[in-house]
Amino acid sequence: MARLLRTESRLYLRDLPSAVFALLVPGIVLVCAGLLIPGMRERVSGGAWDGLSLIQVYTPAVLTMAVATPALSTLPMVVASYREQGVLRRLSTTPTRPSAVLAAQVVINLAAFVVAGAITLVVAAAVFGSPLPRHSPTALLALLLGALAMFGLGMVVAARARTATAASGIGMLLYFPLLFLAGLWTPGPLMPEVANRVATFTPVGATSQALSTAWFDGGFPALQLLVLLAWTALLYPVAARTFRWS
Repeated sequence: MARLLRTESRLYLRDLPSAVFALLVPGIVLVCAGLLIPGMRERVSGGAWDGLSLIQVYTPAVLTMAVATPALSTLPMVVASYREQGVLRRLSTTPTRPSAVLAAQVVINLAAFVVAGAITLVVAAAVFGSPLPRHSPTALLALLLGALAMFGLGMVVAARARTATAASGIGMLLYFPLLFLAGLWTPGPLMPEVANRVATFTPVGATSQALSTAWFDGGFPALQLLVLLAWTALLYPVAARTFRWS
């Protein structure tokens, strides 16, 4: 496993466009939204967001994007490209298990998310004065469970997609609608109530809502965290059982 992680880490860093996309895009999106979209610097009135600007409220959604980007783009595409090129077929003749291949990719992309999340937080604080979460342990728990659930979703795509192109297409079909439910297109206070309810039961929406609660309200988002636990418990066994070497 250690050798597999070392090798995959080197290969990840060699693919510069994918690495840059995963690490820098969330921070760039935050800056562009705050500086270019009219009204994002206006203050919100009422509720847990009272007195904050829309771009500050936007921070949890962009952090959720930082998780979803490697989970639904980089991870499935890399594993599917290995399948397409015959790398997985050759690995199948060794003692390597499917779970080890997928786990190595999750660890590497999770590390990429940590870096992307740190960059996003620094940008949010330095450029827009975004506050730190009111309840940091809950925010960290939400990020951890959200990352596990979203990477589980990416692993299901990776387990079945035959080619890198197919994996990229399926990942993007999931990525953009789920980002809407995370509040990336419509910040939390402005999202329609029906969309908010649906979002609660998706991995990306539950992560964003749990982060927002920990960030601005200080409460404990029990329902959202249970949803993330349920998705995690469901997706990883499905990915392992449906994994195909070729």
